[in-house]
Amino acid sequence: MSKTLVAYFSASGVTARVAKEMAESMGADLYEIRPAEPYTSADLNWMDKKSRSTVEMNDPASRPAIAEPVQDMAQYDTVFVGFPVWWYVEPRIVDTFLESYDFSGKTLIPFATSGGSGIGKAEKSLQSHCPAANWERGKLLNGSGAADWAKRMLHS
Repeated sequence: MSKTLVAYFSASGVTARVAKEMAESMGADLYEIRPAEPYTSADLNWMDKKSRSTVEMNDPASRPAIAEPVQDMAQYDTVFVGFPVWWYVEPRIVDTFLESYDFSGKTLIPFATSGGSGIGKAEKSLQSHCPAANWERGKLLNGSGAADWAKRMLHS
């Protein structure tokens, strides 16, 4: 039987709610991509050019450390990867996650939350960090419908 993981990074709780809804609906495991050094509200102030999130996003090589790894990533065939859209792409900590495991032959399905940006640029970026995975088309999930979409993706 194939196993599914919903891995997500959430700064404010919005993506976390979507990820939990999806995992529960599919009976999937849930993993939070938690930073080793948690973000403060000042770190997330995108108006401040010196804030941690702004500095990280302005440096394509930035790879914030993750608090703890996924236990036995090899057991998963399908991984949903969730994140808020930052500066039109995924936060750098998601790149850390993608570059920490061998996703060759696994199906990866991105989902994102956003106040206004689409997921298109993030999808291209994600694929460049993890080209050996089988990427499915992602979806921007800001409200209801996440569980139904996730189940459809899992069974397509």
